[in-house]
Amino acid sequence: MVATPSHTSQTSESKLMRDRVVLITGASRGIGAATAKLLGHHGAAVGVNYYGSEEAAQQVVEEISSDGGRAIAVKADVRDFQQVDAMVQKVSEAFGAIDTLVINAHAGFPMVPFVDYRWEDFEAKLLGELKGAFFPCKAVVPSMIEQNRGCIIAVSSSSSRNPSQGFSAHSTAKSGLDAFIKSLALELGSHGIRANVVAPGLTLTDATAGLPQEYKDASAQTVPMKRNGLPEDVASAILLLASEEARFITGAYLPVSGGIQML
Repeated sequence: MVATPSHTSQTSESKLMRDRVVLITGASRGIGAATAKLLGHHGAAVGVNYYGSEEAAQQVVEEISSDGGRAIAVKADVRDFQQVDAMVQKVSEAFGAIDTLVINAHAGFPMVPFVDYRWEDFEAKLLGELKGAFFPCKAVVPSMIEQNRGCIIAVSSSSSRNPSQGFSAHSTAKSGLDAFIKSLALELGSHGIRANVVAPGLTLTDATAGLPQEYKDASAQTVPMKRNGLPEDVASAILLLASEEARFITGAYLPVSGGIQML
């Protein structure tokens, strides 16, 4: 039986994100929700972004609050700069300037072979993914520069370097996200701002719930650690990169895949 991650109680002195203000896009469920709860548990004030799942986002906020943390739910379509800007202002008014941004909002896509792909669907995935990174960064980076510190973490995918059948749009979009984050790491490092990528393998979330169980089982058997990923696995990697323990790490691509992707 495979043990699943759990959070132990923390003293205020050991909380890795104490006095930090975090905005997480796409945080109402899956990896985003797990990250919001973990960072909130470690002392961060958390902006829980959602687009269509208000009830789920409020549940995440309630769980953070019941654990002694601070959080608010903020609605915004991350593909719309005006909505993103209003969201950032709301979080900043509630908790202070945002110093940590987790880019996690998911842009859906059809899983079909390239020969059957319509350009409209391909374009929507690329633009959705990159707007969802560009606009939040555009909104929070100026205040990070003023503070001379900041942390940006994007949730990519192992598909950005190891594509799968039917994932051409997803792989291309995530590759663009990886390059964007490396560019930020280069340009913003002198301002004390770090930018990194986590790249999950197959992770058991709502986004993968529709995959056949036999596919998930077969995938788990190819992983050196012999299981599929959990949202908490990715959240823990994000915590690592967000904390001051990673203060000299920027421009990194961190696979979170149980060893299926080794660099």
